[in-house]
Amino acid sequence: MLYHKIVAIITGSLLIAMGVNCFLMPFKVLDGGIIGIALIINYLFEFKVGLVVILCSIPIFTLAWIYYRELVYNSLHGMLLSSYLIDILEPFHYYFLYYVNLTPVSSSVIGGLIIGAGIGIMLRYDTSTGGTDLLAQFLSKYVTFNVGIIIFILDAIIISLGGLLISTETLVLSVITITVGGVTTTLCTLKSVGRTH
Repeated sequence: MLYHKIVAIITGSLLIAMGVNCFLMPFKVLDGGIIGIALIINYLFEFKVGLVVILCSIPIFTLAWIYYRELVYNSLHGMLLSSYLIDILEPFHYYFLYYVNLTPVSSSVIGGLIIGAGIGIMLRYDTSTGGTDLLAQFLSKYVTFNVGIIIFILDAIIISLGGLLISTETLVLSVITITVGGVTTTLCTLKSVGRTH
C-alpha cells in the first residue's frame, strides 16, 4: 500500500505540474484551490507559483495538525513535491508552446483534465497536495458530499475572485478548467461497488 501511495504522489504531482505550466499559465487561466490563489499572485506580481503554494498552505496545514494530523502526514509530501515540480518545470512551458498550438478553450479543457486526474489519483490513495484539497478531505469526513464536489465549490469562489482581478476571459476559461477538473477528480475518487479499503 505504501508503494501505491508513493507512485500516486509522484504521478499526481507530475500531472498537476504539467497541467499548470503547459496548459494554464500560457493563457492566464486559473485552477482552483491554493494553486489558483498562487496563479493569481503569479499573474499579478510574477511570484513563483510553487513557492506561493507552500506559503499559502501553512495556515491550512496548521489547522489540520491541530484537528486531524493523519491528513497532514498524507498531504505534506504531495504538496511539497507538486510545488517543487511546478517551479522546476515552469521554464519548459515556452518550449511546449513552440511545438504545440492550442486555442485557449482547448488548453483550458486539457489542463483541467490533467490536473483533475492528478488530484484524483492522489485522493484515491488517501493523499493530496494539501491546501484546499486537504480542507476538502477534512470536510468530507463530516458531510455527505464527494471530495470532488467540495473542491469544485471552493474552486468556484477562488476563480470568481481571479476573474475580477485579472479579466473576464480568465474567468470564463477558468470556469471551463475547474468544471472539467472537478468532474475528472470526482470520477477518479468514486468508490467501486463492493470495493473495500
